[in-house]
Amino acid sequence: MPLFSRHRPHASIGTAAAAAVIFALSACTPAATDPSAVNGSKSSAAAGAASSLPSAHVHGLSVNAETGQVLLATHEGLFDVSGTPAEKIGPTNDYMGFTAGGDPDVFYASGHPGAGSDLPNPLGLLKTTDGGRTWQQLSRQKESDFHALAATKSGIVAFDGTLRTSTDGVTWQTVGADFMPAVLAAHPASDTVLATTQAGVQRSTDGGTTWTLNAAAPVIQFAAFASAGEAVGVAPDGTVYYSPDAGTSWQQAGTISGGVQAIAATEGTDGNPSIWAATSNGVIVSTDGGATFRPSDTN
Repeated sequence: MPLFSRHRPHASIGTAAAAAVIFALSACTPAATDPSAVNGSKSSAAAGAASSLPSAHVHGLSVNAETGQVLLATHEGLFDVSGTPAEKIGPTNDYMGFTAGGDPDVFYASGHPGAGSDLPNPLGLLKTTDGGRTWQQLSRQKESDFHALAATKSGIVAFDGTLRTSTDGVTWQTVGADFMPAVLAAHPASDTVLATTQAGVQRSTDGGTTWTLNAAAPVIQFAAFASAGEAVGVAPDGTVYYSPDAGTSWQQAGTISGGVQAIAATEGTDGNPSIWAATSNGVIVSTDGGATFRPSDTN
């Protein structure tokens, strides 16, 4: 049984690939932890935050550093959870893959159409330029259910059982990688990409074309970039790590209690990145580089 993964086999993946992608849905199912625990302590505010989550299955988290908007990509669609109650944005689709683009209202997604939708299944790569209200079908409709997506300076890196790159989201190149990422993380201003795997962190500096295993890095399940040069990660046991050099070296920070499902990060004003995590407790945030966390709906 794999240690962690966000993927499940799909009919569009070939038999050999599907056999290789026999993953536990550990990132889909919250861990068996106390739903009111944050950093090991009880918090009624955290329990309140959990009740505002639109879905128990969160596959993407995006934070706009300028506006403070917090978006969750879920099995029931895209939700703005910046306030209470959460606000549904756009159509009801099962967004298994989700990532922010270079502009504030640009996002990419993949997955499956919701009930009553006339979109193809799987969705292939979708793009929105209006914050998720409407979506354009870019490519690989009825072919790809990308469970991992990342937007780089050069284009898109995605995984649907095969690792692929695209400069325009339409034409794709296959990458000869011998690993299956749980999460792909990148920053739109850089071509550095991180892939979390059970063997450790794979790192690319050319937009996902070539990869090197960082043997010195911790085994992390979730990763995100706060800026082009700063990355954060969360291990399967909830340990938080910070990298000041885009995933080359890592420093241990604090701990998140509760099943982590997705993370996001933004550049801090005091040298410490802010880190958000969608967990079984609700959405929590750290403003001290991951040392401590609090529910995101409290001051």
